[in-house]
Amino acid sequence: MAATPIAVVTGASSGIGAATARTLAAEGFRVVLTARRKDRIEALAAELNDAGHQATAYALDVTDRAAVDEFATAFRSLAVLVNNAGGALGADPVATGDPADWRQMYETNVIGTLNVTQALLPALTASGDGTIVILSSTAGLSAYEGGGGYVAAKHGEHVLAETLRLEIVGTPVRVVEVAPGMVRTEEFATTRFRGDTEKAAKVYAGVDAPLTAEDVADTIGWAVTRPSHVNIDLLVVRPRAQASNTKVHRTL
Repeated sequence: MAATPIAVVTGASSGIGAATARTLAAEGFRVVLTARRKDRIEALAAELNDAGHQATAYALDVTDRAAVDEFATAFRSLAVLVNNAGGALGADPVATGDPADWRQMYETNVIGTLNVTQALLPALTASGDGTIVILSSTAGLSAYEGGGGYVAAKHGEHVLAETLRLEIVGTPVRVVEVAPGMVRTEEFATTRFRGDTEKAAKVYAGVDAPLTAEDVADTIGWAVTRPSHVNIDLLVVRPRAQASNTKVHRTL
């Protein structure tokens, strides 16, 4: 009897990460949930196990390389890694942006993804059929005003995915990049504006049906369950009301 394939999801405490964990669990993976908020991922793991799935929670800060390396020792073989941990801070122009915010976004989105990918690549390769998913953003494909730090970090993550794919071609590991546009989750915009819910709400004001975390998780589930020879290099997903980062239809 074949062992249940394992999927690791970073940033699984809320939003797209949590939705992806639920999607992959439903697809038959044993999911390992990582995030800094231990209580959140333990609650999600309990929910999934109670529903008859297989889930384990592991508190982890992806920017802590020693902790990531220790985490990786638990895996001899791994089917899927979803690099979802990341996020945005602030919406200041380049001229006045806080370098500390830029540094934190780069550390989480780029270095965090690098840390986990490097640490788990041997186990993904050993599986004979591994898949790395990198959750970037349409911010990684084109710039927009007030997004400089986040745009820079996501461009870095996008290039990381492209370069890795070139470097490991010929190995049994796929590299999939999923780049969402406007997604309304419970925390993304609120975190970006440091708890200012009024500012956060304005991001989505008048937009008919922004994407949900479940929409993005559905695309991830689809990408990782394609036949092994099929690689979804880059999947851009936006709501119908959004044509680009700067062109959004609003009814106000």
